[in-house]
Amino acid sequence: MKKQYVILGLMLACFQFVNAQFTLDGEFRPRTEYRNGFGSLIPDAADAGFGISTRVRLNTSYMTDNYWVYVSLQDVMVWGENRQILPYDQNNSFAVFQAWAELKLGENTSTKIGRQVLSYDDQRILGGLDWAQQGRNHDAALLKYKKDNFMLDFALAFNQDYSNPTGFQSAGTAYNTTGFFSYKTMQMLYMKQKWNKLTGSLLLLNNGFQEFDAVSGEADGVSNLQTLGTHLDYKSGSFGLSANAFLQTGKRQGEVDVKGAYLVGLDATYKVAPKVSLGLGVEAISGNDGDAGETGAFFPLYGTNHKFNGFMDYFYVGNHANSIGLVDLHLSANFTLSESSSLMVKALNFSGEQALASGEKSLGTEIDLVYKKKFKGYSLALGYSQMFASDGMYELKGVTEAAAANNQNWAWAMLVIKPKFLN
Repeated sequence: MKKQYVILGLMLACFQFVNAQFTLDGEFRPRTEYRNGFGSLIPDAADAGFGISTRVRLNTSYMTDNYWVYVSLQDVMVWGENRQILPYDQNNSFAVFQAWAELKLGENTSTKIGRQVLSYDDQRILGGLDWAQQGRNHDAALLKYKKDNFMLDFALAFNQDYSNPTGFQSAGTAYNTTGFFSYKTMQMLYMKQKWNKLTGSLLLLNNGFQEFDAVSGEADGVSNLQTLGTHLDYKSGSFGLSANAFLQTGKRQGEVDVKGAYLVGLDATYKVAPKVSLGLGVEAISGNDGDAGETGAFFPLYGTNHKFNGFMDYFYVGNHANSIGLVDLHLSANFTLSESSSLMVKALNFSGEQALASGEKSLGTEIDLVYKKKFKGYSLALGYSQMFASDGMYELKGVTEAAAANNQNWAWAMLVIKPKFLN
C-alpha cells in the first residue's frame, strides 16, 4: 500500500513538472588579483597586495504559467581567511543574494517581490555590480508592465533593522544601517520605449535616508534625494551612439542640500572592420563647489560603477563622494581575435569638474587591457591596468609624488564556470 502512495506521489510530481519549468544552476568564479595602486595611489614604502577570492552561487528557478520563484545563494571566500578546522565562515559572507517571486497579474502585467537585482540600461544609476564578488541587490516590490516595445517598472522599498534576535524594534522605525547610500525608503519609476533605431528611457528615483538628532541620537526624520534623467541608444549599421543625462536634487544624508548636481555622458562606437570596433566618449560629473551646508556633487548611487571611469576604481567605487567631480575623456578599441576570444584596449584621461585647493584640475591617464577567451563550458578573462597620475591625483588621494610608488598598476585573472545541474 505504501508503494502505491509513493508511485502516486511521483506521478503527481512528474505531472507538475510537465506544466512547470525547474532549473538548478550555479557559478564558480575564482579571481586572482595583484594590486599595486588599485583604488588609490600606493606609497612607495607599501607592499603590493596579492590575493585570490572565489564567488560561489547556487541558483534555483521554478516557473509556472502564473508565477516564478527564484532563489540564489552565494558565498564569497578569500583563500586562507579561515584558520584550519574553523567550524564557521570567518568573513560571514554566506548570504541569500536573490530571493523573489514574480506573480502574473495580467497579460502584460506582473509584480516581483523580494530580494532582487535592479539593473537598467547601461547600469549607470541602477545595476547589478556583477564585477564585485558580492554583487548588489535590493529588497523591494516591483510592479512591471510590458507591451510591444514599451515597458514600465515601478518599485517601492522600506528598509528596517532587527534590534534584537526576536524581531523588529519595539517602537518606531529608525533605520540604523548607514554607509554607501543605504536607504530607508525608495521609490522608482522607469519607462522605456523602443523605436526602429532609437531606444529611450526615463528614470525617476527617490531615496530616503534616515537622519538622527546630533544631541540625543534619536531618529529625526528622513532626507530625500531625487535622481532623474534619461538614457538614449541609437544604432544604425556599424555606427552606435549612446547618451546619459541625469540630475540630482533634494538632500543627502546629513541633511546636505544638493543643488545643480548633474551627470552627462556621450559615447560613440563604429565598426571599422568585421573584427575591429572603435569607441570614443566623454562623461562629465559635477563636483562640490565648496559652499557650506550644500553640495553640487553628483553621485551615481547604485550603478555598476566599476564599468565606468577606469577599471582601477579611483572614482565612485566606495569613494569620491562629495568631491571635485570628474571629466572623463576615453578612447577604446575592441578586437575580435577569433570566434572565442577578444581583446579590449581603452585609454582614459581624467580631470576634476571642480578645481582642487591648489587650483589643479588634471588628474591623470589610465590604460586598461582586457583579454577574454571562451572554452567549452567555461571562460577565462585576463586584465591589466596602468595609472599615470598627474599632480592633481597626488593631491586628491593625499599621497605626495615623492612618497608614491613609481608604478601604479593592477593585474587580474578570472575563471568563470556556470554549470547547469538540472533543467
